[in-house]
Amino acid sequence: MKKNKNIVYSTDENFFIEQNTLKKEFQMPNEKQNLKVLLKRLPGNRILTVVAGFQGNDKTIVKLSKKLKKSCGVGGSVKNKQILVQGNHREKIMNILIERGFKVKASGG
Repeated sequence: MKKNKNIVYSTDENFFIEQNTLKKEFQMPNEKQNLKVLLKRLPGNRILTVVAGFQGNDKTIVKLSKKLKKSCGVGGSVKNKQILVQGNHREKIMNILIERGFKVKASGG
């Protein structure tokens, strides 16, 4: 990711961008985040475990997703601030998130 992605060219030799003008996403502490873990049925009787409600930057959610997928031994992805894990791993994921300090609720059937 580029720091100055809106600047094409500047002739000023002393030009610089102040760091506090760059937009930073707010990172909420784990204890204050309310996550929902739900199961979603896909065509072909496949099941997907979805972790929704995460608030924070993209790097943090990708790291968390990688940790969850690795501990379950399955694949998955991150889309629209939701962590998608292949298979029915609701209990294992809830335990991992609780250990990390998140408030977790099982949602759906």
